Amino acid sequence: MARQKFRVFCVAMMMLNLFVCVLVGVTWNLTLDRSNSTRVRIPSARFWRQQERSKSFWNKEQQLLNFVHNPVLNSAPPTWLNDTGPLDPCARDHRVPAQIQDYNTLPQHLQDFLLHMRCRTHPALIEQPGLCGPGPFLLLAVKSMTPHFDRRQAIRQTWGQAGLSANRTVATVFLLGSAESADHHPDLRGMLGHEARLHGDVLQWDYRDTFYNLTLKEVLFLEWFGRSCPDARFVLKGDDDVFINTPRVIAFLEGLTESRARDLFIGDVISNADPHRDPKLKYFVPESVFAGRYPPYAGGGGYLYSGELALRLRNVSRRVALYPIDDVYTGMCLGKLGLAPEKHDGFKTFDIEEKYRSNPCMYRSLMLVHSQTPQEMMRIWSWITSPELDCQ
Repeated sequence: MARQKFRVFCVAMMMLNLFVCVLVGVTWNLTLDRSNSTRVRIPSARFWRQQERSKSFWNKEQQLLNFVHNPVLNSAPPTWLNDTGPLDPCARDHRVPAQIQDYNTLPQHLQDFLLHMRCRTHPALIEQPGLCGPGPFLLLAVKSMTPHFDRRQAIRQTWGQAGLSANRTVATVFLLGSAESADHHPDLRGMLGHEARLHGDVLQWDYRDTFYNLTLKEVLFLEWFGRSCPDARFVLKGDDDVFINTPRVIAFLEGLTESRARDLFIGDVISNADPHRDPKLKYFVPESVFAGRYPPYAGGGGYLYSGELALRLRNVSRRVALYPIDDVYTGMCLGKLGLAPEKHDGFKTFDIEEKYRSNPCMYRSLMLVHSQTPQEMMRIWSWITSPELDCQ
Protein backbone atom coordinates (compact mmCIF):
# COMPACT_ATOMS: atom_id res chain seq x y z
CA MET A 1 0.00 0.00 0.00
CA ALA A 2 2.84 2.36 0.92
CA ARG A 3 4.62 1.59 -2.38
CA GLN A 4 1.50 2.38 -4.38
CA LYS A 5 1.13 5.74 -2.63
CA PHE A 6 4.82 6.47 -3.29
CA ARG A 7 4.37 5.77 -7.03
CA VAL A 8 1.33 8.08 -7.23
CA PHE A 9 3.32 10.78 -5.45
CA CYS A 10 6.23 10.41 -7.93
CA VAL A 11 3.92 10.61 -10.95
CA ALA A 12 2.23 13.72 -9.53
CA MET A 13 5.60 15.39 -8.96
CA MET A 14 6.72 14.57 -12.52
CA MET A 15 3.54 16.12 -13.96
CA LEU A 16 4.00 19.20 -11.79
CA ASN A 17 7.63 19.59 -12.95
CA LEU A 18 6.56 19.21 -16.59
CA PHE A 19 3.90 21.90 -16.18
CA VAL A 20 6.41 24.28 -14.58
CA CYS A 21 8.89 23.72 -17.44
CA VAL A 22 6.24 24.46 -20.06
CA LEU A 23 5.12 27.59 -18.21
CA VAL A 24 8.72 28.85 -17.90
CA GLY A 25 9.35 28.18 -21.61
CA VAL A 26 6.27 30.11 -22.73
CA THR A 27 7.11 33.03 -20.45
CA TRP A 28 10.68 33.12 -21.77
CA ASN A 29 9.51 33.18 -25.40
CA LEU A 30 7.08 36.01 -24.70
CA THR A 31 9.86 37.97 -23.04
CA LEU A 32 12.12 37.44 -26.06
CA ASP A 33 9.35 38.54 -28.44
CA ARG A 34 8.83 41.74 -26.47
CA SER A 35 12.53 42.50 -26.36
CA ASN A 36 12.94 41.79 -30.08
CA SER A 37 9.94 43.90 -31.09
CA THR A 38 12.04 47.03 -30.93
CA ARG A 39 14.82 45.60 -33.06
CA VAL A 40 15.09 46.42 -36.76
CA ARG A 41 14.37 43.32 -38.80
CA ILE A 42 16.14 43.15 -42.14
CA PRO A 43 13.86 41.75 -44.90
CA SER A 44 15.09 38.70 -46.74
CA ALA A 45 14.11 40.07 -50.18
CA ARG A 46 13.83 43.48 -51.86
CA PHE A 47 10.49 45.23 -51.44
CA TRP A 48 10.97 47.36 -54.59
CA ARG A 49 11.77 45.35 -57.68
CA GLN A 50 13.19 46.80 -60.85
CA GLN A 51 10.29 47.10 -63.25
CA GLU A 52 10.58 45.69 -66.74
CA ARG A 53 9.58 47.93 -69.59
CA SER A 54 6.16 47.10 -71.00
CA LYS A 55 5.76 46.42 -74.69
CA SER A 56 2.44 48.33 -74.86
CA PHE A 57 2.58 52.08 -75.37
CA TRP A 58 0.02 53.19 -72.76
CA ASN A 59 1.54 50.89 -70.14
CA LYS A 60 4.98 52.40 -70.82
CA GLU A 61 3.55 55.90 -70.38
CA GLN A 62 1.98 54.86 -67.08
CA GLN A 63 5.23 53.33 -65.89
CA LEU A 64 6.90 56.67 -66.56
CA LEU A 65 4.29 58.52 -64.48
CA ASN A 66 4.64 55.97 -61.69
CA PHE A 67 8.37 56.72 -61.49
CA VAL A 68 7.92 60.47 -61.76
CA HIS A 69 5.42 60.60 -58.89
CA ASN A 70 7.06 58.04 -56.61
CA PRO A 71 10.01 59.54 -54.66
CA VAL A 72 11.43 56.11 -53.78
CA LEU A 73 11.40 54.78 -57.33
CA ASN A 74 12.34 58.15 -58.78
CA SER A 75 15.69 58.09 -56.98
CA ALA A 76 16.96 55.38 -59.33
CA PRO A 77 14.87 55.17 -62.53
CA PRO A 78 15.83 52.56 -65.13
CA THR A 79 17.77 53.74 -68.16
CA TRP A 80 14.88 53.18 -70.57
CA LEU A 81 12.94 56.00 -68.92
CA ASN A 82 15.32 58.52 -70.48
CA ASP A 83 13.18 58.42 -73.62
CA THR A 84 10.72 61.04 -72.38
CA GLY A 85 9.46 62.43 -75.67
CA PRO A 86 9.14 66.11 -76.66
CA LEU A 87 9.75 68.89 -74.13
CA ASP A 88 6.39 70.46 -75.00
CA PRO A 89 3.71 67.90 -74.01
CA CYS A 90 1.26 69.43 -76.50
CA ALA A 91 3.66 69.15 -79.43
CA ARG A 92 3.19 66.29 -81.88
CA ASP A 93 5.05 63.30 -80.41
CA HIS A 94 7.04 61.98 -83.38
CA ARG A 95 8.40 58.98 -81.47
CA VAL A 96 4.95 57.36 -81.23
CA PRO A 97 4.81 55.68 -84.70
CA ALA A 98 8.18 54.04 -84.10
CA GLN A 99 7.08 52.70 -80.69
CA ILE A 100 3.80 51.14 -81.84
CA GLN A 101 4.42 48.35 -84.31
CA ASP A 102 0.99 48.48 -86.00
CA TYR A 103 0.58 52.27 -85.74
CA ASN A 104 -0.09 52.76 -89.47
CA THR A 105 -3.04 50.34 -89.36
CA LEU A 106 -4.82 52.10 -86.48
CA PRO A 107 -7.92 54.29 -87.02
CA GLN A 108 -7.03 57.92 -87.72
CA HIS A 109 -8.66 59.25 -84.56
CA LEU A 110 -6.72 56.78 -82.42
CA GLN A 111 -3.49 57.80 -84.15
CA ASP A 112 -4.27 61.45 -83.42
CA PHE A 113 -4.99 60.64 -79.76
CA LEU A 114 -1.68 58.82 -79.34
CA LEU A 115 0.32 61.61 -81.00
CA HIS A 116 -1.06 64.14 -78.49
CA MET A 117 -1.64 61.82 -75.55
CA ARG A 118 0.46 63.88 -73.13
CA CYS A 119 -1.35 67.15 -73.78
CA ARG A 120 -3.80 68.01 -70.99
CA THR A 121 -4.04 71.79 -71.35
CA HIS A 122 -6.23 73.43 -73.97
CA PRO A 123 -7.43 77.03 -73.91
CA ALA A 124 -11.05 77.75 -73.03
CA LEU A 125 -13.13 79.21 -75.87
CA ILE A 126 -16.21 79.78 -73.69
CA GLU A 127 -15.95 80.13 -69.90
CA GLN A 128 -18.59 80.41 -67.18
CA PRO A 129 -16.74 81.49 -64.01
CA GLY A 130 -19.86 82.36 -62.03
CA LEU A 131 -21.99 79.38 -62.99
CA CYS A 132 -21.80 77.57 -59.64
CA GLY A 133 -22.24 80.58 -57.34
CA PRO A 134 -21.77 79.65 -53.67
CA GLY A 135 -21.86 75.94 -54.49
CA PRO A 136 -24.89 73.91 -55.66
CA PHE A 137 -26.13 70.78 -53.94
CA LEU A 138 -26.03 68.99 -57.32
CA LEU A 139 -24.05 69.84 -60.44
CA LEU A 140 -25.30 68.24 -63.65
CA ALA A 141 -22.30 68.04 -66.01
CA VAL A 142 -23.44 67.05 -69.50
CA LYS A 143 -21.12 65.93 -72.30
CA SER A 144 -22.40 67.50 -75.50
CA MET A 145 -21.25 68.55 -78.97
CA THR A 146 -21.72 71.83 -80.83
CA PRO A 147 -24.49 70.70 -83.27
CA HIS A 148 -26.66 69.22 -80.45
CA PHE A 149 -28.71 72.38 -79.82
CA ASP A 150 -31.98 70.45 -79.58
CA ARG A 151 -30.67 68.05 -76.95
CA ARG A 152 -29.35 70.84 -74.75
CA GLN A 153 -32.61 72.79 -74.98
CA ALA A 154 -34.66 69.71 -74.12
CA ILE A 155 -32.47 69.13 -71.06
CA ARG A 156 -32.86 72.77 -69.92
CA GLN A 157 -36.64 72.40 -70.13
CA THR A 158 -36.76 69.05 -68.28
CA TRP A 159 -34.33 67.34 -65.94
CA GLY A 160 -31.55 69.93 -66.28
CA GLN A 161 -33.53 72.93 -65.06
CA ALA A 162 -31.15 75.14 -63.06
CA GLY A 163 -32.27 76.65 -59.75
CA LEU A 164 -34.28 74.88 -57.07
CA SER A 165 -35.38 71.26 -57.41
CA ALA A 166 -36.93 69.47 -54.42
CA ASN A 167 -35.70 72.44 -52.31
CA ARG A 168 -32.09 71.84 -53.34
CA THR A 169 -29.94 74.03 -55.59
CA VAL A 170 -29.10 72.49 -58.97
CA ALA A 171 -26.68 73.84 -61.59
CA THR A 172 -26.25 72.52 -65.13
CA VAL A 173 -23.20 72.84 -67.37
CA PHE A 174 -22.66 71.54 -70.91
CA LEU A 175 -19.13 70.40 -71.85
CA LEU A 176 -17.97 70.88 -75.46
CA GLY A 177 -14.86 70.72 -77.57
CA SER A 178 -14.56 72.45 -80.93
CA ALA A 179 -16.27 71.24 -84.11
CA GLU A 180 -13.84 71.38 -87.02
CA SER A 181 -14.67 71.58 -90.71
CA ALA A 182 -12.57 68.44 -91.16
CA ASP A 183 -15.31 66.60 -89.24
CA HIS A 184 -17.89 67.80 -91.81
CA HIS A 185 -19.59 70.23 -89.42
CA PRO A 186 -20.86 73.64 -90.57
CA ASP A 187 -19.53 76.75 -88.85
CA LEU A 188 -21.82 77.01 -85.83
CA ARG A 189 -19.61 79.23 -83.67
CA GLY A 190 -21.97 82.19 -83.91
CA MET A 191 -25.01 80.17 -82.87
CA LEU A 192 -23.10 78.51 -80.02
CA GLY A 193 -21.83 81.87 -78.77
CA HIS A 194 -25.39 83.23 -78.72
CA GLU A 195 -26.60 80.14 -76.84
CA ALA A 196 -23.81 80.48 -74.27
CA ARG A 197 -24.62 84.17 -73.64
CA LEU A 198 -28.35 83.47 -73.44
CA HIS A 199 -28.20 80.56 -70.98
CA GLY A 200 -24.78 80.93 -69.30
CA ASP A 201 -24.29 77.17 -69.05
CA VAL A 202 -21.90 76.23 -71.89
CA LEU A 203 -18.19 75.44 -71.47
CA GLN A 204 -16.04 74.96 -74.57
CA TRP A 205 -12.35 74.16 -75.00
CA ASP A 206 -10.18 74.41 -78.10
CA TYR A 207 -9.59 70.76 -78.96
CA ARG A 208 -11.09 68.42 -81.52
CA ASP A 209 -14.32 66.96 -80.13
CA THR A 210 -14.07 63.27 -81.07
CA PHE A 211 -14.91 60.00 -79.32
CA TYR A 212 -11.30 59.26 -78.40
CA ASN A 213 -10.97 62.76 -76.93
CA LEU A 214 -13.77 62.29 -74.41
CA THR A 215 -11.08 61.54 -71.84
CA LEU A 216 -9.63 64.97 -72.50
CA LYS A 217 -13.09 66.44 -71.85
CA GLU A 218 -13.11 64.56 -68.54
CA VAL A 219 -9.81 65.96 -67.26
CA LEU A 220 -10.57 69.49 -68.49
CA PHE A 221 -13.89 69.37 -66.65
CA LEU A 222 -12.19 68.19 -63.45
CA GLU A 223 -9.70 71.06 -63.67
CA TRP A 224 -12.55 73.53 -64.22
CA PHE A 225 -14.46 72.01 -61.31
CA GLY A 226 -11.48 72.48 -59.00
CA ARG A 227 -11.17 76.16 -59.98
CA SER A 228 -14.78 77.23 -60.43
CA CYS A 229 -17.10 74.81 -58.61
CA PRO A 230 -15.17 73.16 -55.74
CA ASP A 231 -18.03 73.54 -53.23
CA ALA A 232 -20.60 71.52 -55.18
CA ARG A 233 -21.77 68.68 -52.94
CA PHE A 234 -22.43 66.15 -55.70
CA VAL A 235 -21.84 65.75 -59.44
CA LEU A 236 -23.90 63.77 -61.93
CA LYS A 237 -21.96 63.46 -65.17
CA GLY A 238 -23.72 62.12 -68.25
CA ASP A 239 -24.27 62.28 -71.99
CA ASP A 240 -26.72 64.67 -73.65
CA ASP A 241 -28.95 61.78 -74.73
CA VAL A 242 -29.74 60.41 -71.26
CA PHE A 243 -32.81 61.06 -69.15
CA ILE A 244 -32.13 61.86 -65.49
CA ASN A 245 -34.80 61.72 -62.81
CA THR A 246 -33.44 64.72 -60.89
CA PRO A 247 -35.95 64.58 -57.98
CA ARG A 248 -35.17 60.89 -57.48
CA VAL A 249 -31.42 61.62 -57.49
CA ILE A 250 -31.81 64.37 -54.90
CA ALA A 251 -33.95 62.16 -52.66
CA PHE A 252 -31.28 59.46 -52.81
CA LEU A 253 -28.49 61.91 -51.95
CA GLU A 254 -30.42 63.37 -49.00
CA GLY A 255 -30.60 59.91 -47.46
CA LEU A 256 -26.84 59.34 -47.43
CA THR A 257 -24.72 59.36 -44.29
CA GLU A 258 -21.65 61.62 -44.26
CA SER A 259 -19.27 58.65 -44.45
CA ARG A 260 -21.14 57.14 -47.41
CA ALA A 261 -21.35 60.47 -49.21
CA ARG A 262 -17.60 61.14 -49.01
CA ASP A 263 -16.53 58.29 -51.33
CA LEU A 264 -19.77 58.05 -53.29
CA PHE A 265 -19.40 56.89 -56.89
CA ILE A 266 -22.34 54.94 -58.31
CA GLY A 267 -23.55 53.96 -61.75
CA ASP A 268 -24.04 51.01 -64.07
CA VAL A 269 -20.79 49.20 -63.28
CA ILE A 270 -18.92 46.95 -65.70
CA SER A 271 -16.47 44.49 -64.11
CA ASN A 272 -13.89 42.01 -65.43
CA ALA A 273 -13.90 43.61 -68.88
CA ASP A 274 -11.14 43.17 -71.44
CA PRO A 275 -10.20 45.65 -74.19
CA HIS A 276 -11.93 45.16 -77.54
CA ARG A 277 -9.38 43.92 -80.06
CA ASP A 278 -11.61 43.97 -83.16
CA PRO A 279 -10.63 46.98 -85.34
CA LYS A 280 -14.23 47.26 -86.56
CA LEU A 281 -15.55 48.08 -83.09
CA LYS A 282 -15.97 51.60 -81.72
CA TYR A 283 -14.04 50.75 -78.55
CA PHE A 284 -11.11 49.09 -80.34
CA VAL A 285 -7.75 49.30 -78.55
CA PRO A 286 -4.95 46.97 -79.76
CA GLU A 287 -2.54 45.20 -77.44
CA SER A 288 0.27 47.33 -78.87
CA VAL A 289 -1.42 50.28 -77.15
CA PHE A 290 -2.74 48.68 -73.94
CA ALA A 291 -2.07 45.34 -72.23
CA GLY A 292 -4.08 44.04 -69.31
CA ARG A 293 -7.64 43.95 -68.04
CA TYR A 294 -9.81 46.97 -67.35
CA PRO A 295 -10.58 47.96 -63.76
CA PRO A 296 -14.24 48.10 -62.67
CA TYR A 297 -15.79 51.20 -64.24
CA ALA A 298 -19.20 52.84 -64.54
CA GLY A 299 -20.66 53.15 -68.04
CA GLY A 300 -19.99 56.60 -69.46
CA GLY A 301 -23.67 57.26 -70.16
CA GLY A 302 -23.87 58.63 -66.64
CA TYR A 303 -22.66 58.25 -63.07
CA LEU A 304 -23.04 60.07 -59.75
CA TYR A 305 -20.27 60.98 -57.33
CA SER A 306 -19.43 63.37 -54.52
CA GLY A 307 -17.86 66.79 -55.06
CA GLU A 308 -15.13 65.88 -52.60
CA LEU A 309 -14.27 62.81 -54.67
CA ALA A 310 -14.28 64.97 -57.82
CA LEU A 311 -11.45 67.05 -56.31
CA ARG A 312 -9.50 63.90 -55.49
CA LEU A 313 -10.08 62.57 -59.00
CA ARG A 314 -8.72 65.84 -60.41
CA ASN A 315 -5.51 65.43 -58.43
CA VAL A 316 -4.98 61.74 -59.14
CA SER A 317 -5.79 62.10 -62.85
CA ARG A 318 -2.48 63.94 -63.23
CA ARG A 319 -0.78 60.66 -62.29
CA VAL A 320 -2.72 58.48 -64.72
CA ALA A 321 -1.83 58.48 -68.43
CA LEU A 322 -4.71 59.53 -70.66
CA TYR A 323 -6.60 56.59 -72.12
CA PRO A 324 -8.81 56.81 -75.25
CA ILE A 325 -11.99 55.54 -73.52
CA ASP A 326 -13.23 58.01 -70.92
CA ASP A 327 -15.26 55.77 -68.60
CA VAL A 328 -12.43 53.23 -68.42
CA TYR A 329 -10.04 56.08 -67.65
CA THR A 330 -12.23 57.24 -64.76
CA GLY A 331 -12.18 53.67 -63.44
CA MET A 332 -8.38 53.76 -63.63
CA CYS A 333 -8.30 56.99 -61.60
CA LEU A 334 -10.64 55.51 -58.99
CA GLY A 335 -8.39 52.46 -58.76
CA LYS A 336 -5.40 54.75 -58.20
CA LEU A 337 -7.29 56.16 -55.20
CA GLY A 338 -7.95 52.67 -53.88
CA LEU A 339 -11.66 52.93 -54.72
CA ALA A 340 -14.09 51.23 -57.09
CA PRO A 341 -17.47 52.33 -58.47
CA GLU A 342 -20.57 50.90 -56.84
CA LYS A 343 -23.32 49.37 -58.96
CA HIS A 344 -26.77 50.92 -58.56
CA ASP A 345 -29.86 49.44 -60.20
CA GLY A 346 -31.27 52.92 -60.80
CA PHE A 347 -28.77 53.50 -63.63
CA LYS A 348 -29.77 51.98 -66.97
CA THR A 349 -27.07 52.97 -69.44
CA PHE A 350 -28.24 50.36 -71.94
CA ASP A 351 -31.91 51.48 -71.86
CA ILE A 352 -34.70 49.38 -70.34
CA GLU A 353 -36.68 46.47 -71.75
CA GLU A 354 -38.94 47.57 -74.58
CA LYS A 355 -42.10 46.35 -72.84
CA TYR A 356 -41.49 48.83 -69.99
CA ARG A 357 -40.62 51.90 -72.08
CA SER A 358 -44.18 53.20 -72.12
CA ASN A 359 -44.69 52.70 -68.38
CA PRO A 360 -44.43 56.09 -66.59
CA CYS A 361 -43.96 54.46 -63.18
CA MET A 362 -40.84 52.66 -64.41
CA TYR A 363 -39.08 55.99 -65.01
CA ARG A 364 -40.18 57.41 -61.67
CA SER A 365 -38.29 54.62 -59.87
CA LEU A 366 -35.03 55.06 -61.86
CA MET A 367 -32.28 57.69 -61.75
CA LEU A 368 -30.86 57.55 -65.28
CA VAL A 369 -31.90 55.95 -68.58
CA HIS A 370 -29.80 55.98 -71.75
CA SER A 371 -30.47 56.77 -74.55
CA GLN A 372 -33.39 59.14 -75.20
CA THR A 373 -34.27 61.63 -77.91
CA PRO A 374 -35.25 65.22 -77.02
CA GLN A 375 -38.90 64.33 -77.66
CA GLU A 376 -38.68 61.31 -75.36
CA MET A 377 -37.08 63.45 -72.63
CA MET A 378 -40.02 65.89 -72.78
CA ARG A 379 -42.57 63.08 -72.63
CA ILE A 380 -40.93 61.20 -69.74
CA TRP A 381 -40.46 64.43 -67.75
CA SER A 382 -44.17 65.22 -68.07
CA TRP A 383 -44.94 61.71 -66.80
CA ILE A 384 -42.78 61.71 -63.68
CA THR A 385 -43.66 65.28 -62.64
CA SER A 386 -47.39 64.81 -63.03
CA PRO A 387 -49.18 64.99 -59.65
CA GLU A 388 -51.83 62.67 -61.07
CA LEU A 389 -49.38 59.81 -61.61
CA ASP A 390 -50.11 57.11 -59.02
CA CYS A 391 -47.43 54.41 -58.81
CA GLN A 392 -48.64 52.73 -55.61
